[in-house]
Amino acid sequence: MTVPALYPGFRNPLLDPPRITMPAHVAMVGAGTIGPDIGYYLKLALPDMKLTLVDVVQEPLDAAKARFEGYAAKSVKRGKMKPDMVDKVLGNIVYSTDYDAIADADLVIEAATENIPLKKKIFGMIEERVAPETIIASNTSSIPAETIFADMKYPGRTAVTHFFAPAWYNPCVEVVTWAKSDRATVDYLTWLFCATGKTPVVTADVVCFMLDRIFDNWVNEAAYQLDRATALEVDKVAEEFCAAGPLWVVDMSNGNLIVVETNGRQQEAEGDCYKPAKILESVVRWRVATSRDQKVDVPEEVRSIGRTRFQGILFSQSLDIVARKVGTPEDLDLGCTLALGFKKGPLQMMQEMGKAGVQKVLQDFEADRPGFPGLNYLDRFEELTTYNQYILVDRLEDVVIITIRRPAQMNAITDKVNDEILAVLKQYETDESVTGFVITGYGPRAFCAGGDIGRFPEMLGDAAAAAQYARDSSHLLTYMDTMRKPVVAAVNGLALGGGSELAMRCHGLVASSKATFQFPEITLGILPGIGGLIVPFRKWPKGAAKFTAMLCRNDRLSAKDALELGVVSALEDDYWKLVQLAADRARALSGAMPTDQPSGLAAADIPEQEATQMDGTPLSAQACGIILDAVRAGVQEADLGAALETGYRAFGKIAEGPAAKEGIGAFLGKRKPDFSRM
Repeated sequence: MTVPALYPGFRNPLLDPPRITMPAHVAMVGAGTIGPDIGYYLKLALPDMKLTLVDVVQEPLDAAKARFEGYAAKSVKRGKMKPDMVDKVLGNIVYSTDYDAIADADLVIEAATENIPLKKKIFGMIEERVAPETIIASNTSSIPAETIFADMKYPGRTAVTHFFAPAWYNPCVEVVTWAKSDRATVDYLTWLFCATGKTPVVTADVVCFMLDRIFDNWVNEAAYQLDRATALEVDKVAEEFCAAGPLWVVDMSNGNLIVVETNGRQQEAEGDCYKPAKILESVVRWRVATSRDQKVDVPEEVRSIGRTRFQGILFSQSLDIVARKVGTPEDLDLGCTLALGFKKGPLQMMQEMGKAGVQKVLQDFEADRPGFPGLNYLDRFEELTTYNQYILVDRLEDVVIITIRRPAQMNAITDKVNDEILAVLKQYETDESVTGFVITGYGPRAFCAGGDIGRFPEMLGDAAAAAQYARDSSHLLTYMDTMRKPVVAAVNGLALGGGSELAMRCHGLVASSKATFQFPEITLGILPGIGGLIVPFRKWPKGAAKFTAMLCRNDRLSAKDALELGVVSALEDDYWKLVQLAADRARALSGAMPTDQPSGLAAADIPEQEATQMDGTPLSAQACGIILDAVRAGVQEADLGAALETGYRAFGKIAEGPAAKEGIGAFLGKRKPDFSRM
């Protein structure tokens, strides 16, 4: 049987969307724990949608209704939901014990117990009632689609959609492609989930799919260490790699027997090394930490062995997943951080450790726990661990589409993001089949939420180091300045700080009408250091007053105002059409690349700005003064390089001042800065 490709088309699920629209009616079958949470996520994203919850008894339906009301009340209390939205989110929900209530559903997701005969019975009841075109999915963590849907009349409209707890909040979801599923079904589900705020990853139809292979073996390995360590000690070692210890997690979710069941399936399919630890069958609650910050003294021998065992199972499973094409390397690493709470993806860990270090870990692991894959893949180490971590690359005929994919950080840029984009530009710039490039952001919310200030605290007080950091961070942008092929930004949402600098450095911009541009650095007592003080004034000098207000007052530039100023050339709200528009713009610019010109502005054309936000929040007058001095010096420079240098030096100057120390310190300390004497 032919194994379907994970991504035969676009990697960005919002490109080339299906012809089907958003579902008007979604039905959840099974009102236990995860089913209602999936439904609540969809109601939050699509409040006008009808949601039907079906269960065989009334009690879980009543509990689900109470849970929804509790979620909404907490959201209002925390300012996450406006009170007038509550009725919409909680309205148009049907709680029923009658399967006939799902008859006109566009999408049905089954979330019943992990019992194969029961699931097959449920799917038979669903198929009797819904239209042939209704999409039917199963939320299972380990049972292959080929097993679950074996008796379906219309298997082409089926797929596994594996959500992670809590499903209304956890951003990741696996979509499983299998031999008898139509690709349109998989593409629709990935598009739907991405468009409604999730991060879908596609996996092959094997036992435990991709991410459960990581998590359940991680927990199983923790249980196997209990012959020489306590649950507290084991968890504390695991926390070197993950936000929470595995035994703490299964304790919270009553997941011991689920791990027994899932690892039992993997043992049956792939070998006795996956045998569930016997202790998991007899323990109801573990003696784990009573708080996340509880201190635990772990003997060094226990820590050393535990670290090897955890790394060994993680590296073993990850190499096997990528080598067998169960999942892509970029999806694996992203899924581990988003869904499972790992601090770094396993492939990133292996890259940093190097082949020799990984080999030593796997050899030690094999001596303790023989039979796992891993060592057999070391001759392919470079191949299996080389990938773009933060960008997706697609082709739209003659235009290369680069999508920044860091959804948890709203697509914020880092040095690694810049390096990956730069490598793609260099790779295709000499390719005669490529006319140009489009850069966009993943998902419906953000183009790019700026830069990572994690390295900035170490430069406080050091003007030279800060200025050099700004120069080093500009390599992508200065390369774009010299390109012969156009790069167009498709600004699909927020463009903050470095995100605005990246977009404005492109040779053309198109945007969603909901997009906004902003330079919030002044609220941290710093400034945009990679061109924000220079490029807007050279490209669109008539916007000088607005740009200085953005720099000194944190004003927003709306998409409409950006259109009037000529910053963007067109607006389009549909994501796919926006990218197409950007590709057309790239083609139009081919052979007619805009050239850099001095701004034509004089220092006197740059207005004074009061260091106060529009809402009256005081900002740093000193920082504002440094910004205005740099802008006035920059607009008088004829050469772009010399103008940019004024911005780099200004970044260095502001780094040694009190405003930066206060602003960055307040940000890291999660408090409001006090610029009243700065």
